[in-house]
Amino acid sequence: MYIGDWMERGERYWPENLAVVDLARDLRVTYRQLNQRANAVARWLRAAGVGRGDRVALLAMNGVEVLDLFFACGKLGAVFVPLNWRSHWREVAAVIRQVRPRVVAFDRDLAGAAAELAAADLGEGERRWVHIDGDAVAGSTAYDELLATPGEPVQNPAVDDAEIVCLLFTGGTTGAPKAAQISYRMIAWNTLNTVIHELQRGDVTITHTPMFHTGGLFVYTVPLLTLGGTVVIMRKWTADAMLEVIERERVTLLFCVPTQYQMMLESPRFAATSFASIRFLTSGGAPLPVPIIRAYSEAHGVVFKQGFGMTEFGPGIFSMAPEDAESHAGSIGRPNYFIDAKIVDEANSPVAAGEVGELVLRSPVACSGYFENPAATAAAFDAGGWFHTGDLARADADGFYYIVDRKKDMFISGGENVYPVEIERVLHEHPAVALCAVVPIADERWGEVGKAVIVLREGASADADALLEHCRAHLARYKIPKVVEFREQMPLSPAGKILKRELR
Repeated sequence: MYIGDWMERGERYWPENLAVVDLARDLRVTYRQLNQRANAVARWLRAAGVGRGDRVALLAMNGVEVLDLFFACGKLGAVFVPLNWRSHWREVAAVIRQVRPRVVAFDRDLAGAAAELAAADLGEGERRWVHIDGDAVAGSTAYDELLATPGEPVQNPAVDDAEIVCLLFTGGTTGAPKAAQISYRMIAWNTLNTVIHELQRGDVTITHTPMFHTGGLFVYTVPLLTLGGTVVIMRKWTADAMLEVIERERVTLLFCVPTQYQMMLESPRFAATSFASIRFLTSGGAPLPVPIIRAYSEAHGVVFKQGFGMTEFGPGIFSMAPEDAESHAGSIGRPNYFIDAKIVDEANSPVAAGEVGELVLRSPVACSGYFENPAATAAAFDAGGWFHTGDLARADADGFYYIVDRKKDMFISGGENVYPVEIERVLHEHPAVALCAVVPIADERWGEVGKAVIVLREGASADADALLEHCRAHLARYKIPKVVEFREQMPLSPAGKILKRELR
């Protein structure tokens, strides 16, 4: 079995290396122990009737159990389905009816939702329920029983690189989520890209992004566990907790979105935290404001890499080295080693450098379409195998790419295309602004105009006139927001991105 059994390889090559630190459980697990856990879970799943291609769902917050089940499914050729624990149980029920898992595991914080699900009509097919700590539902099995299942190591030599090991649902912030089919091939090529551009043996990272997201499982977690490194799992993220863990666990690299770096910067712990072990910090999800880059550099001498990825592709698609962070501020960098990228117009023809078009991608790190959704798959991939991202972008003459906006976020004001991300970048440069988002609102004269939603830095002050004057010094008149709204906090997705749909 040359692919899929990650932890058999892990135990073979680095048996006593520290693989996982589960902070919530105060648990430290070597590669040998992680493989033992995965084998035990795989044996129980097999006895429960789970075979090649069957789905195993998990409704749980971050913890070592996510990896247990993922690696166990890899041993069986089964398909792991991490469910969005922030969803309403009725939304989760719709997902379960769609993917029809043979087993559903849940943890103590989701026991209430699991009880509702167990009593609901979830469609045809029998399924087993597994409770991780806490309250059981009728007939459910304790997770400790899975870990105690005796027997020989589990293998499925017939599995190949084209098979699906995981279903990850798109964020769902813009409509009904779709299940991207994650193959062994996709994970392997993403790991290779990540190693080329990011990782070293012995690296330590923190996984804090919810592990039902590609950012939680595949930005660093699985690539680093393929390389023999250490993954520190946070169940719940706070700025203070993150700073404490960076120093205590001697973390060498980590990923956050800009809003999280801003929150850490504002923490009273920030100045006193040692970043001595950090090789670099990685930012993604939105452009990283230059003031944040400078603040971390001045306080601790740390540097930032920046990147870009998505559920359906990569997620390691673009990266930008620290030395380019200021000279190419706002860029997502250049395509990673095994990525083809281009920008096309509505006729699917490449545009010239500097012109805006849709970003399209081609690589073995593409997902295998959407689960039981051929229409969505056909809409995403063209006849040449290029994946259409729905992102508007441009590339400069040096090959650095810039996301201008999502197609859905762009609006037209008085006949001019307005890209909110461009306005947000300017607003972030104002010293009083901590977080901002620009969304369109209806206007009788111009059709649509921009509304800026602002969260100020703690202790800072600025009124609407000051922020609009700042915009006038940097932007064309038609781009200036017509309305400014101040808020105490922003609505954020599980990945820490601002939910513009809620703002609209």
